[in-house]
Amino acid sequence: MNHVLRRGRASLAFSFLVQGVAFALLVTRIPAIQDRYGVSDALLPAFLAAVPILAGVGSVSTERLVKRVRPSRLLRWSQPVVLLALLGVGAGERMVELGVALAAFGLAVGVLDASMNMLGVSLQRSYGRSIMLSFHAAYSLGGIVGASLAWVGAHWDLALWVSYLPVVAVLLPAVLVGSRWYVDDGDAAPAVAEKAAGEGQALVFKWLLPLCLVMTVAYIGDSTVSNWSAKYLQDVLGSSEQMATVPYNVYMVTTLLGRAIGDLGVRRFGAAAVVRGGALVAAGGFAVVAAAPGAWVGMLGFTLLGLGLCVLVPQTFAAAGRLFPGASDAAVARLNVFNYVGFLIGSPLVGALGDLWSYRGAMLVPMVLVLVTLVYARSFAAQPDRYGGGHERPRTADVGRGSNGL
Repeated sequence: MNHVLRRGRASLAFSFLVQGVAFALLVTRIPAIQDRYGVSDALLPAFLAAVPILAGVGSVSTERLVKRVRPSRLLRWSQPVVLLALLGVGAGERMVELGVALAAFGLAVGVLDASMNMLGVSLQRSYGRSIMLSFHAAYSLGGIVGASLAWVGAHWDLALWVSYLPVVAVLLPAVLVGSRWYVDDGDAAPAVAEKAAGEGQALVFKWLLPLCLVMTVAYIGDSTVSNWSAKYLQDVLGSSEQMATVPYNVYMVTTLLGRAIGDLGVRRFGAAAVVRGGALVAAGGFAVVAAAPGAWVGMLGFTLLGLGLCVLVPQTFAAAGRLFPGASDAAVARLNVFNYVGFLIGSPLVGALGDLWSYRGAMLVPMVLVLVTLVYARSFAAQPDRYGGGHERPRTADVGRGSNGL
């Protein structure tokens, strides 16, 4: 069984990596997409908002679909759709074609994100120790690769479809092959035992709500970086278009570093302490970005943002899995919707405040919001298992403190 879990962990990590590549290639070339389709600055927020709205629809649909279809099957077929939709964004010529491609991208991303994290939560339960950050570290590595490829495309002034086609041609068959080794709950004996213990558990939304709020705040911060860092560096701090692709890359590098060691931090200090530290560092990063006199100091701020924000999302999914071990798929799908709520709020909020006030001032809003995480950090501590009839089992050790030796 150990080799099944290891194989499943490796294949799922690759899926996270591929999604990081695809998403980075989309968001870091937003200025180029604007130019290709003639999307005005006033219309851009509407396009950016459409993707998370449709992704939320996809995530809600996933909560229903997993009652009949395994998460591994949903992931196996949604990831190719995401890659093909990305290629469609680069290959289209008319505004309607951009709309169709982004709609397909959004719906498929919702299914993909939910199913990926469902598999990650169930694998962490099977391992008996914190491994969730390692999957999101793979996503960050993919973001670095994608942002670097975007830099090459901007540097050589390549057409979008020329930048995207080789990536899709390589990754599409690779994810189809790798999907053969995904591990669902039913494929791992420890997960089955744990799930059976919680069979019939009710998903009580009020218990999940604090984690939903943290997820929203985390993605407001993340969407600020992914959607506005390039424009902020170029328009506010006076960098070149080529250099404007760098902040997202820097952000993903520091996110990778933080997530690579984050599981060790969770095992040593506990999830709540790691989340509190991440929120404070992220708030400091936004303060530096808002006050930066030039591009290099701005990139220092984005560095701090990567180190701070990187721990929040993986630990939020992991906490939901601990809170509802008998209904973790439903909890993850419901929680994942607030990923897109954060994107939906963050991107238009920063754009509107930037136009009405200033982009420097707009960066202070996510700084304040991320500090809200401190209020709810106790929700990440070891949770009692709550069941539908109101029964609570005694508190157990944090999942990060045990190990089955894998």
